Amino acid sequence: MRIHLVLASLTAVVFSQPFAFTVYGEEPADPLRIIVFGAHPDDCELDAGGSAARWAKLGHKVKFVSATNGDIGHHEQAGAILARRRTAEVQKCAQILGIETEVLDIHDGELLPTLENRRTFTRKIREWKADIVIAHRPNDYHPDHRYTAQLVQDAAFMVIVPSFCPDVPALRSNPVFFYSEDSFKKPNPFEADVVVPIDSVLDQKAACYRALESQFYEWNPWLFSYLKQVPSDEAGRLEFARQKMAERHQPTADLFRAKLVQELGPERGNTVKYAEAFELCEYGSQPSPEQLKRLFPFFGVDAR
Repeated sequence: MRIHLVLASLTAVVFSQPFAFTVYGEEPADPLRIIVFGAHPDDCELDAGGSAARWAKLGHKVKFVSATNGDIGHHEQAGAILARRRTAEVQKCAQILGIETEVLDIHDGELLPTLENRRTFTRKIREWKADIVIAHRPNDYHPDHRYTAQLVQDAAFMVIVPSFCPDVPALRSNPVFFYSEDSFKKPNPFEADVVVPIDSVLDQKAACYRALESQFYEWNPWLFSYLKQVPSDEAGRLEFARQKMAERHQPTADLFRAKLVQELGPERGNTVKYAEAFELCEYGSQPSPEQLKRLFPFFGVDAR
């Protein structure tokens, strides 16, 4: 299996072995603009990296925004050194996916739904001229995740109010807001309104996982007591990344198989192995089924 990367220069930066590269087609006349908010420098990549890669391959514009700098997410490093390291990691991921990325300078574990942060989120959505906004759901386990969701919800109307943050022009059309998938059941479970097949870009997600070394080869294995299972050699680490991404996204495809069949038809829908799923938020624009197909243009001939 070969990983399709966006930039040839990344071969020497991220991995120690050569890979094939994807050549993107022409940019569409009216490209979509998608912005994804995650609480930490890794959340956007995990939640929407596959869909981002697919949008980017079609010439659409995607930006990931980390609401905090991740400066406490490690058992041996912290502060500015860790924040810089994690920023560099998501910058590698952005190159792999063919997108843009930004890390806000807010301490990890200290994000709050303040008026100042509401203005920041509103400005980010306006500056990107977003058609689609994706974030966590507000009933997540982590306070930074919950408040990221809250801030995006609080911005969902304000982005079209001209006198709020008048330094950045208000959007004339409200974006469509989506939640990324999680497994929390209370007060309400996640419901998939769109399921995106990511078989064709799973290797790009694995490449991102590999690039996020501080989190997935050090911090999480230490935190959840599987550090001894992490391979030390590069080939083993890459296979470890592929395995972790397959384990994460195969259950999504299986859980929402009926939705995939509805989107793709029985023959193709039943062959999808890996997927990302998104729930439509009640705030913002409410798209018709036809508009959803335009926002997620992944259900043509190359469905996976």
